[in-house]
Amino acid sequence: MTNTANHHAIILFDGVCNFCNSSVRFIIERDSGKRFRFASLQSPYAVDLLNQHGEEPGKLNTIVLLQDGILYKKSSAALQIAQQLDGLWPAMAIFKIVPAFIRDAVYNFIARYRYRWFGKQDSCPVPPPGIQERFISTET
Repeated sequence: MTNTANHHAIILFDGVCNFCNSSVRFIIERDSGKRFRFASLQSPYAVDLLNQHGEEPGKLNTIVLLQDGILYKKSSAALQIAQQLDGLWPAMAIFKIVPAFIRDAVYNFIARYRYRWFGKQDSCPVPPPGIQERFISTET
């Protein structure tokens, strides 16, 4: 695992959420350009990064994308990520025409029930060999 993001876009995700971990694997499989690096919201790295951007880490319950100095959250983060994936996923950008408050209402509904529907782990899993370099070390 690396200790810095090395100028890549950084995705912060709920490391104990099964749905979130599956989403990270989905992104990795469709990110042939290796644009994204990952860290769990529970990591000291994420806490520090969010504090630097004026966010309260303990209150965030969402995917976060930091790219080019801009912090995206919720549906805006998901759509920004999709735009950069391989295949037809960039077409998801069409949903940017939907007002954020509507997109985020759908996002919040899924987020509210994600543990119930997909389960939760006791701790963040260790990334498998071959993709560990995509994860920012939590040993900061």
